[in-house]
Amino acid sequence: MKPFLLYLITMLFSIFSSITVFSQPIDPLITSDFSEQRQWVDSIYDGMSLQEKVGQLFMVDVFSNQSKGLTDKINVLIKEEKIGGIIFSKGGPQRQATLNNQYQELSKVPLLIGMDAEWGLAMRLDSTFALPWNMTLGALKSLHLIEEAGAAISRNSRRLGVHVNFAPVIDINTNPENPIIGNRSFGEEKSNVTEKAVAFMKGMHREGILSSAKHFPGHGDTQTDSHKTLPTVSFSKKRIEEIELYPYRKLIEEGVSSVMIAHLNVPALEEKQNSPSSTSKAIVTDLLKDKMGFNGLIFTDALNMKGASNYKNPGEIDLAAFLAGNDILLISEDIPKAKNKIIEAYQEGIISEERLAHSVRKILFAKYKAGLNNYKPVDTVNLIQDLNTVQDKVLYDDLVENAITLIKNDMGMLPIRNLENLKIAYVNFGDADGAPFFNQLSRYADVDWVKANKIEELLEKLKAYNQVIIGFHKSDKSPWAGYKFSTEEQLWIHEIARNNRTILDIFTRPYALSDLKSTSNIEGIVLSYQNSVIAQEKSAQIIFGALAAKGKLPVSIGDNFPEGTGYISKKLDRLSYGLPESVGMDSKILNKIDSLITLAIDSKMTPGLQVIVARKGKVVFERNAGFHTYEKIIPVTNSSIYDLASLTKILASLPLIMQLEENGTLNFDSKLGDLMPYFKGSNKEDIRLQDLLLHYGRLKAWLPLYVPTIDKATKRPSIKYYREEAAEGYSLPVAEKMFIRNDIRDSILGEIRKSGLEREIGYKYSDLPFYMMKYYLEDHFKASLDFTTQEELYKPLGANFTTYSPREKFDLEQIVPTEVDNLWRRQLVHGYVHDQGAAMQGGIGGHAGLFSNANDVAKIMQLYLNGGYYGGKRYLKQETIDKFNNCYYCEKNVRRGVGFDKPQLGKSGPTCGCASLSSFGHSGFTGTFAWADPEEEIVYVFLSNRTFPDVDNRKLIREDIRSKIQQIIYESLLFDEYPGLDASITETE
Repeated sequence: MKPFLLYLITMLFSIFSSITVFSQPIDPLITSDFSEQRQWVDSIYDGMSLQEKVGQLFMVDVFSNQSKGLTDKINVLIKEEKIGGIIFSKGGPQRQATLNNQYQELSKVPLLIGMDAEWGLAMRLDSTFALPWNMTLGALKSLHLIEEAGAAISRNSRRLGVHVNFAPVIDINTNPENPIIGNRSFGEEKSNVTEKAVAFMKGMHREGILSSAKHFPGHGDTQTDSHKTLPTVSFSKKRIEEIELYPYRKLIEEGVSSVMIAHLNVPALEEKQNSPSSTSKAIVTDLLKDKMGFNGLIFTDALNMKGASNYKNPGEIDLAAFLAGNDILLISEDIPKAKNKIIEAYQEGIISEERLAHSVRKILFAKYKAGLNNYKPVDTVNLIQDLNTVQDKVLYDDLVENAITLIKNDMGMLPIRNLENLKIAYVNFGDADGAPFFNQLSRYADVDWVKANKIEELLEKLKAYNQVIIGFHKSDKSPWAGYKFSTEEQLWIHEIARNNRTILDIFTRPYALSDLKSTSNIEGIVLSYQNSVIAQEKSAQIIFGALAAKGKLPVSIGDNFPEGTGYISKKLDRLSYGLPESVGMDSKILNKIDSLITLAIDSKMTPGLQVIVARKGKVVFERNAGFHTYEKIIPVTNSSIYDLASLTKILASLPLIMQLEENGTLNFDSKLGDLMPYFKGSNKEDIRLQDLLLHYGRLKAWLPLYVPTIDKATKRPSIKYYREEAAEGYSLPVAEKMFIRNDIRDSILGEIRKSGLEREIGYKYSDLPFYMMKYYLEDHFKASLDFTTQEELYKPLGANFTTYSPREKFDLEQIVPTEVDNLWRRQLVHGYVHDQGAAMQGGIGGHAGLFSNANDVAKIMQLYLNGGYYGGKRYLKQETIDKFNNCYYCEKNVRRGVGFDKPQLGKSGPTCGCASLSSFGHSGFTGTFAWADPEEEIVYVFLSNRTFPDVDNRKLIREDIRSKIQQIIYESLLFDEYPGLDASITETE
């Protein structure tokens, strides 16, 4: 290694004779095949005329969204002025790629292509991907993620034919009022900025892109914008050495490819007054090159910026910048004039051959390192897709999630717990959209968006709430967008916090918080940095504990929140939301589900449906498709509520039974006659609870309980049992204007008690066990099953869409109709349970009657996967769930668990045949399905109203859509092969 390094240094000394200090271990422009690189540079340089050599110093800007007339002018600069490079600016990737190929084809020497892509190509281009701004990244603790950010941006840059990304910005933003840096900085602390910049740069280099540290010697503490004027950096030389130059020294040691010189007035470093640093030999050559030993490329900042152009005329400023020691003159205002000035200086001996060779050869070395010795045009096929990969989206998610910062958390109020005790209001401020934040909050709890025109009106409305979440949303379009609170907003926030428990979430730069005169009354403060949809969704997940807050404040906010502030919040194992690849699933495969959804709806298997897939506690696929009915009036949304049918068994009755088994109130050997004395002396008194719930108790599959209530003469509901209006003794709602007599409970139990048993012991699916357990549970808890499940399960879970009797809580437009009943109720069944037996119990059955959406069903299934823990509360023990989720009679060909359905043991059954044997769930007659697999940590929920308008529509079952979707879910795990069983959903419905 040492001889090779010595050889490199010797050769570099002969090439770059004017460089006298070598602080960089290896020159950043040298490649591993140095001999071949030098030969290529020599051959190009030796064949150049003076015009061509000087032309290499210029990089001209191109806007791909400009007219052809303007972009064609670059052809002249390439052919006649022999320019060395192009910096692409605003436009689109397809047009830029086309122009890039056109320009490269015209150039004798391949052009060095640069871009400002600090947070990705989207900084300049439409249809491309953006990663978070540096201020957001500055909040991360993970340098690995920062490196991946640099790598991702560089992959996209190379794909578009870019060689130099003018990044990272390493300005230390110690001035909150800085008008041009701000969000572009990693923060205010030099070590943090440096660590992040080095990591970002390493990612860039890993993907073969040349880096560029900017804006030398430091633009972080300025009051003005160098695009508009010449800012002054008035600090002492000692301060600049210790703060502003600190990251440059580190990045030079780590091999930064280039440095961009800012247009700044720095009296401590340049004696000449009001002289731009870009034209200062003391700053560029004496400091950066000689004292700091930088050997890479040196770019000026754009020479058309007022910080430079106001100092000298076009051409003169270029010459001054070159004489100062810059290699590449960026965006000259007049290239022909500038070239002539430099050539004249060369001919007059002001510029030596060695000085010219020094820069031109460095540029050629950089071109070789960028791969231009083997130039290939940009492939425009699939370009947009390649610049918007799912891997980039996963990275964006990770970056945002890890950046969000909790800087105040009085009494540990975050994450929010005890949902059953809270009434939550969301109030939005700012001028940007807060709907994604509100929608995500609403996935966890019942949250109301409270609005008012006057503060008095708002405060009066908020008296009804004991938790207020304020979102401050500002534009996310640009890092320079406005971020301050208005005077009125400051006053309103103060008054809200004075009267309510308040969480403030800021979706803009952290400096916004400085406007608030006091934060003492605000219990929780979250900094989300940007107002992107992902930032809003991730922040809501952190507030409710689905994710943990991990970020650290990258800048100081007054005395109360110093740089580095940040609490790590607790993760409560609620469902989070993200992308399939983040949990080891292939989104392209998973998206094949869409074709099955389309088939189901187009073939009228169901008017609409909801599908949710979660893995490892994260929802990674969610679809709401079709309409409530075939009239296509109301579209299905994630808040549409479906009749769950038999899912009620495992989502309502079974959790309560499991709790009672866990606390010793009952056990698997409990006899029905002991649990319910009413069945003493019946043929059912000795049935064990385990056999009852395993469907191994010889019970009949179903009893037509509603048939005796129909008048034989009229074929309509008998007035002996029903009334059109609720009346004394007739208050149980069955359907619209249809109330059944209250003592029907006795009749139902009586019919079950006297019903016969199957002749032989064996598996027979039956609703009757859960009919009976409903009455047992109500007698035990001294309350209706509706009330008990709400108090014990749904309220603390935040399952706010899960309920019996949905008409009492939701508008009809939110409830999906189930069927047109032409046999019994003679009407549209809408908001009433489809199942006749449950309907006869006022809609509250142990086997059916529950309504919900897919998201809430997924919460309960995730509770099971979590071992009975969810949202910071333990509902069940893992061993209890395992006990019920066990195939006790597998040897007798009974696949069932105790209450749970299990995968098929043979060819047919409830699943795709690819789920593990430890998986469990249930299906429902109305076209519902919920399944959980502990081995793969998968939750799958499918809700539909396939029974609308006719219960005889069995297309969904015949086509086995639910199992086929489940098959795709497992295929997305990239397994090699599957059993391929002829699976189908059978009589379990």
